[in-house]
Amino acid sequence: MIAGHKTAVERAAAAAKGQTRLPGEGIRLGFDSYSVRAFQWKDFQLLDYAAGLKLDSIQFSSMGDYQSLEPAHLRKVKDYAARLGIAIDGGTGCICPISRSFNAKDGSATDVLVSGMKAARAVGATSMRCFMGSKEDRRSGRPIEELMDSTIKTLRAVKSQAHDLGVKIAVENHAGDMQAREVKTIILEAGEDFVGSCLDTGNPMWVMEDPKVALEILGPYVVTTHVRDSVIFEVSRGAAAQWVALGDGCSIDFPRFLGLYKKLCPNAVMQLEIITGRPPETLPYFDPEFWKMFSKMPASEFARFVALAKNGHPFMGSMVIEDSPGKKPADFQTALKEQQRVDLERSFEYAKKTLGVGVRWRS
Repeated sequence: MIAGHKTAVERAAAAAKGQTRLPGEGIRLGFDSYSVRAFQWKDFQLLDYAAGLKLDSIQFSSMGDYQSLEPAHLRKVKDYAARLGIAIDGGTGCICPISRSFNAKDGSATDVLVSGMKAARAVGATSMRCFMGSKEDRRSGRPIEELMDSTIKTLRAVKSQAHDLGVKIAVENHAGDMQAREVKTIILEAGEDFVGSCLDTGNPMWVMEDPKVALEILGPYVVTTHVRDSVIFEVSRGAAAQWVALGDGCSIDFPRFLGLYKKLCPNAVMQLEIITGRPPETLPYFDPEFWKMFSKMPASEFARFVALAKNGHPFMGSMVIEDSPGKKPADFQTALKEQQRVDLERSFEYAKKTLGVGVRWRS
């Protein structure tokens, strides 16, 4: 560790010293299925894995997480989860028809939403995660407002179905597509009675946003989450950021973060989405061209991000990098699977023992 810097584990331990209650007590704990994507597990396997770790919930963030979308199979998934005592959050993909991430093979954008909500309802979920696009949309030169308007129109088109099914649509701040204020605009313009937030704490980095800023703005609308840790540090062109296991980062003061979380969205499950194996990404905010994508960002919020970078440091631990070029041998995939499992499980240990998050593991 670099001298003068404390890890998230050390900060949380220091904050918890002398306390009888840890900051995350009362918050339910689960994970997003993407965390163990290399295993290619389906619904029952994922539920068994969650049960073995004594978790409270799971998010099936993709329709591909189901072995079948037949109603009879989805009823079995619902019943099996109920027997295990695990709640389910549903999920689907891109819902903006003009986004580069949209796949027309899945039908229209409204088809994607309706089929996702029906599957969520069938397995007993009351929320369904989705997203608008990715950082490629911001870099395309197309005004982000056009994609937001298209997304709002799509959401409004399924309002009656959402109410009939009793499923709230949770729009994620996804892969650098939007800052929190932009997600909030979509929620309010579409209708907060049936649209909320899937708060991701790792993605704010790609849009130069402090994760706590994202929580402050989206907290009142959060219905489900993707929680993970990151490192942010200064480089010659601006800053760089990298995702790491929970507790390995320097970007989130988790005791303070969870204090605000419990105030703003106490009923939202803390679904860990641990993504390691990605190299650091540079955010060249000294480049005037880069700022064209963020011309409306408040200076006060950018200053908070810069403060994170100034106080941060690179991750100095070992990590298999999955985005490396070239064909990879079978042993690489074995190592990658093990890294995903180990990083997720030690993230659970940090969430449980250091932060106090989770309910079922205590019994």
